Amino acid sequence: MRKLLASLAFTMGAVGAAHADLAADADAAAGREKAQACAACHGQNGISQMSAFPNLAGQQMSYLAKQIMDIRDGNRQVPQMAGQVDDFSDQDAWDVAAYFAEQDPNVGQAQDDAELIARGKELYRAGDMAKGIPACAACHTPTGEGIGTAAYPAVSGQHAEYTVSTLQAFAAGERANDPNAIMRDIASKMSDDDMQAVANYLRGLH
Repeated sequence: MRKLLASLAFTMGAVGAAHADLAADADAAAGREKAQACAACHGQNGISQMSAFPNLAGQQMSYLAKQIMDIRDGNRQVPQMAGQVDDFSDQDAWDVAAYFAEQDPNVGQAQDDAELIARGKELYRAGDMAKGIPACAACHTPTGEGIGTAAYPAVSGQHAEYTVSTLQAFAAGERANDPNAIMRDIASKMSDDDMQAVANYLRGLH
């Protein structure tokens, strides 16, 4: 937990210093125009109809801007996004992120499985100290809206399939754009069942 809090403090300072000006100038109206190409996979208003693609509606602006720039710069490999944001400036990334951040987030429904929900709730709210897994809520907040100043994403209502694939990618080291390897460390300690339980819980969290 001490390591987690130290990482959180470091990340909040770095994000604030690096992007405050661009965030302040973010133009959601300009972002709406730039985001039209995103609709095919992520939905017209940022709620995807395909569970393999993440919902972007209501996402933390700082997190989404970082992901767009990381994909553009090759720091995050997403084959489905190849070429999609190559011509984005940093300001374009912030504008698009501002547009999606203003959209109403998805309200999903967890699979009706009492045991699965109970395990997901336990992991999200309390973690699993025996495995060294901290509570997800520490960074993503109890209601799942994330922390913008630290670029920690909103996870509420996210597709379970996407959440599981993301955790698996972190666990395998295939995704490595998390500050201080915080998600790689956590995900590597989670079993497949843990991932499924958390993903299901997040789907219905709001």
